[in-house]
Amino acid sequence: MKVTRIALFLLILSSFSCNNNKESGVINAKKPGEKELADLNSYLVQKDRERIQNYAVRKKLKMKESRSGLWYMIKKEGQGDFFKDNDRIVMDYECSLLDGTKCYSSKKQGPKEIILGRNEIESGLNEGLRMLKPGGEAIFILPPFLAFGILGDNKVIPPRATLVYEIKILNEKQSK
Repeated sequence: MKVTRIALFLLILSSFSCNNNKESGVINAKKPGEKELADLNSYLVQKDRERIQNYAVRKKLKMKESRSGLWYMIKKEGQGDFFKDNDRIVMDYECSLLDGTKCYSSKKQGPKEIILGRNEIESGLNEGLRMLKPGGEAIFILPPFLAFGILGDNKVIPPRATLVYEIKILNEKQSK
């Protein structure tokens, strides 16, 4: 984790450096090029993947990984058709970090209602909900790039957080 934070700090620091200015005597550190950024990104994605795999093993979860990098486990299939754009979804949920820290929960905030494809939700959650049918239940693990990324949500989710969602669909399917 320290290596990740140091690399991220150096990347951010180098992006805010001033331009070379001989008159003021300020000389910039070399900004990372496309290859360096791609290498750093690959490294961070691989580290996130390893953390998710370790979490799944610790929790004895039989997770699958989608092509995008979303990890999922369908606990209950549900009935009917899969959800698609413009479907209204009402769900109980719990969102936590890999270390177990609770972020958001329908127990505190009440069930969440969304219109799939219209409401702004994490891209990983948007993808995962399309794997469910009315009455379905699942666990989704969203790596940072499918969640809130390098910034977090400016509330309770920290920067570069991997999120664990436990979802239970409450409603029958309705399109808007």
